[in-house]
Amino acid sequence: MPEKRRPYRIGSGLLALLAGAIYPLSLAPTDWPLAGLLSVAALCALVQGRGWREVFWRGLWYGAGLFGVGASWVYVSIHVYGEAPPLLAGLFTGLFVALLALCLALPLALLGLVRRATPLLMLFVFPSVWVLAEWLRGWFLTGFPWLYLGYGHLDTWLAGWAPLGGVLAVSWLAAFTAAAMAQLRFANKHNPPLLGGLALVALCWLAGAGLAGKSWTEPAPTPLRVALVQPALPLNVKWDQSSLGHILDLYSDTTEPLWENDLVIWPESAIPELLHHVSPYLQVMDDRARDAGAALITGIPTWSDGRYYNSVLALGEGEGLYHKRRLVPFGEYVPLEQWLRGTIRFFDLPMSAFSRGPASQPLLQAGDLAIGTAICYEIVYQDLVADSAASADILLTVSNDTWFGTSAGPHQHFQMARLRALENGKPVLRGTNDGITAIIDSQGRVEASLPQFEPAVLVGEVVPHSGTTPFGRVGSWPVVLLSGVLLGLGAATARQKVL
Repeated sequence: MPEKRRPYRIGSGLLALLAGAIYPLSLAPTDWPLAGLLSVAALCALVQGRGWREVFWRGLWYGAGLFGVGASWVYVSIHVYGEAPPLLAGLFTGLFVALLALCLALPLALLGLVRRATPLLMLFVFPSVWVLAEWLRGWFLTGFPWLYLGYGHLDTWLAGWAPLGGVLAVSWLAAFTAAAMAQLRFANKHNPPLLGGLALVALCWLAGAGLAGKSWTEPAPTPLRVALVQPALPLNVKWDQSSLGHILDLYSDTTEPLWENDLVIWPESAIPELLHHVSPYLQVMDDRARDAGAALITGIPTWSDGRYYNSVLALGEGEGLYHKRRLVPFGEYVPLEQWLRGTIRFFDLPMSAFSRGPASQPLLQAGDLAIGTAICYEIVYQDLVADSAASADILLTVSNDTWFGTSAGPHQHFQMARLRALENGKPVLRGTNDGITAIIDSQGRVEASLPQFEPAVLVGEVVPHSGTTPFGRVGSWPVVLLSGVLLGLGAATARQKVL
């Protein structure tokens, strides 16, 4: 006999909203991993034993809190730099948050299939659904793989699992822990299977601690001397054509004393002009770098075959040209362009008409070293980075986080770059316009960094690494498939118990 549908209660929705709102505290810049565990544990308790409708609505409220706080920096880009009125900027931000909340609530509704699951079964099904929701968000509508639960555990014992299964494996284990916290109310001596499950959670943490610090790749005998230029140019100056001469002089003058290094890095779109328009200047820099025996890598927009690309160019002892493959919607291309272009300035931001680069591109070279490159937003795609990291000696990401202002966005972005280093066992060089510029070692530790919003140069050494990690070989698929299998088994088991 079908069970009566329970009336929806606004109080439970508000509790879910509050739980979601504290989730971002687990991520940079606050870095309180316990906040994420408590938040997700509260969600697990709120949806456990509920039908799919209730789960969906509570998940939607939770997602509104999570993304409304965690991705609030989108408003800065639209209002401050896109010059949209506050009301319109708020509307666009709200629509963005609602879409992300849907990407969480829809997969979460699958828990309705296991509403009669035992606490032990919930322990395994909940983290599987959570990871499937993160995975969906990573590719749906080009993807927004931001605010994953695993990033909050970059500096906890769970991080030891990152080289084996990537950020989604860490997310699964963190959600596993949160689900266990939600099941504590059922733990007693009369429920030994659940006690065994809780013991497994502790074992996972201890295993992560044992894995921490393990070197999966081989360090080179000689470090590379690097210099990263952070010009801290305001956007109104950077994209003002009358300032181009000043910008070119700034980079050449700043770089002149840096040629003793093996590699000099300028940030994303450091030269705010198409490559073929500044070829004489680039030829001079190429000659200067070659004479010094150094490689120079710079971000620069390019034009080829009637298309514009957001690119990175290697000069001097460097070689290669890389075109960005994953573009930021509205920032680098405008969906529904024929209707939106020209309506407000946000849809006409500088360099918002790029095309995607080819899926397969040769790695940049700096002398004998291969460099896996990710431009800005690309560094948040764990499998995209892993594709090039396996053959690379070092990883490079150049960015311009000026669009996010003083919000949490640049700190979250930097945190994700650190986890890419740990996942792949390769050091990461991060060059930005106004921070956070940094040298990150193969364990995800920050060797050196520059403060935000200050013009400066970061000079240091980085140790290249060869080889790859287990995650670098197989990517996220094992974790995704395992999550799907556990959900399917959970649904089948719960159904048998009903029958």
